[in-house]
Amino acid sequence: MRACPETIYRALFAGLLGWRDAKLRTGRTRRKRQRRGVPTLNKIKNMTLIHQRPIEVNDRRSPGHWEGDLIIGRGQGSAIGTLVERTTRYVQLIHLPGGWKAPQVRNALITQTAHIPPQLRRTLTWDQGRELTLHEDIEALTGFRIYFCDPHSPWQRGTNENMNGLLRQYFPKGTDLSVHSARDLREVARQLNRRPRLVLGDNTPVEAMRECLTGPLTR
Repeated sequence: MRACPETIYRALFAGLLGWRDAKLRTGRTRRKRQRRGVPTLNKIKNMTLIHQRPIEVNDRRSPGHWEGDLIIGRGQGSAIGTLVERTTRYVQLIHLPGGWKAPQVRNALITQTAHIPPQLRRTLTWDQGRELTLHEDIEALTGFRIYFCDPHSPWQRGTNENMNGLLRQYFPKGTDLSVHSARDLREVARQLNRRPRLVLGDNTPVEAMRECLTGPLTR
């Protein structure tokens, strides 16, 4: 019998699988309640949903397909952007000292991804957070084709969700993320990109990324 991700999530939070809450990467004791009632209009115009993403993205054989998200700090007053390449698990962290509204996220994404070789800027999958309202600007200036997940469907960008869990070892929930400099973020990304990964055959993301390039990856 196969169970869909939503069924598994519900079983975990209901305690049906016999796991302690501490084993959940989020550390939550209860599931966040979703808002129900009268649906609101989505604020993001001209979205392309993940169901229209090229099917070859799913098998991870071709690099250049990324997943992105924000991790949010205390009181929603600060954030760090995260980008993970699906094939190599290579991570980049985005410094957002000016806040995490759509203009700041757009500018930071354009700047952060400018050094990525064009052949590795193919698709970017994100959730429907309003920080990506200006996705058309990002597409035009980076070459990425951006796809949006369904609402409340974190498993549709599971690589990024897993990485965000690892990042919480460095940036705990409920802390002020604005205290971390761009240099701090580069160092955390460097450590994660040099950590051997079982899914990569005990290679590191840096080693996997280098195989995708003609020369060593810079930055």
